Amino acid sequence: MADADTTLAQLSGDFDRRNLDWYIDKLVQLLVFLGGISAIVFIIGIFVFITVEGFGFLIDDFSFKEFFLSPYWYPSDEDAPEFGILALIAGTASVTGLAMLVAIPFSLGAAIYIGEFATGKTRESLKVLVELLAAIPSVVWGFIGLSIMNPLIIDLFNVPVGLNVLNAGVILGLMAAPIMTSIAEDALKAVPDRYREAAEALGATRWQVIRKTVLPAAKNGLLGAVLLGVGRGFGETMAVLMATGHAVNIPHSVFDSVRALTATIAAELGETAVGSEHYQALFTIGIFLFLITFIINLSADLIVRGIRKG
Repeated sequence: MADADTTLAQLSGDFDRRNLDWYIDKLVQLLVFLGGISAIVFIIGIFVFITVEGFGFLIDDFSFKEFFLSPYWYPSDEDAPEFGILALIAGTASVTGLAMLVAIPFSLGAAIYIGEFATGKTRESLKVLVELLAAIPSVVWGFIGLSIMNPLIIDLFNVPVGLNVLNAGVILGLMAAPIMTSIAEDALKAVPDRYREAAEALGATRWQVIRKTVLPAAKNGLLGAVLLGVGRGFGETMAVLMATGHAVNIPHSVFDSVRALTATIAAELGETAVGSEHYQALFTIGIFLFLITFIINLSADLIVRGIRKG
C-alpha cells in the first residue's frame, strides 16, 4: 500500500511538472509572438498617426503639381503660402547620391577585406570597430561636419561656405558605411566555400576568386546592402540639418547649400501652430518620406530574402 501511494505521488508530481512546463512553453510562445508582432503594430501606428495629422492638407490644400513640381517652399507667407518640395527632394537626393558614392567603395572594400582576407583577431577587431562606428550618434557627426569639415572645405576649395552638398555627402557616407559593411560582409560569407575551392582548383588567384566568383555570387546581397544604405541616408535628420547649410535651393554643384526633407520637418515643426496648414504640410512630407523609406527597405529585404532562398 505504501509503494502504491509513493508511485501515485511520483506520477502526480510528474504530471504537475509537465503541466507547469506546458504553461511556461505557451507563455514564452506568447511573449515571442507579441515581441515579433509589436514591430508591425508600431509601424502601422506611426503611419496612421502621420496620415491623420496630414489628412487635412491632403484633402483641402494639396496640389500634386505645386507640391512635387514647385521649388518654392514659403509656408510662413501670410498672403500666399507656397508648399513646393521639389528643391527639398533635390537636396535630399543630391546629398544621398554623393553619400553613396563615398560609402559604397569604403563599405564594399571593408567587407571584402574583413570577409575574405582578414583572419583571427584582426577580423574580430575590425568587426568591433565597424560596429562602434555605427554607434556614433548622428549629432556628433553633425558637429564634425560643422566644426571640422566646414573650415576644411572652405580652405581646400576656396568657397565662401563649407556647409553644402559635399560636406553633408561625406558625413552621410561615413554614417551609412558601417551598416552597409556589415550586410555586405554577411552576403559574402553566404557564398558557399565550394565556389571558392572550385575557382582555386582551376588556378585562379585570390583576387580572381573574389572578383569573378564571390562578388557575382553575392551581387544581390550587395545590392541589398546598398539599398539599405540609401534608406539610411534618405532618412537621416540631424547630421544633414547641421552640414547642408539648410538653404531651400536646387543644387547645381556640390558646393551649393541645400535643405533636406527630414531637416525641414525637424527645423520647422516646433515653430508651427498645431493643426495649421503649415503643420499639416510638414506631416504630408512625413508621409512621403515614410513611403519612400518603406519602399527602399522593403526592396532591400526582398532582395536579401531572395539570396537566402537561392
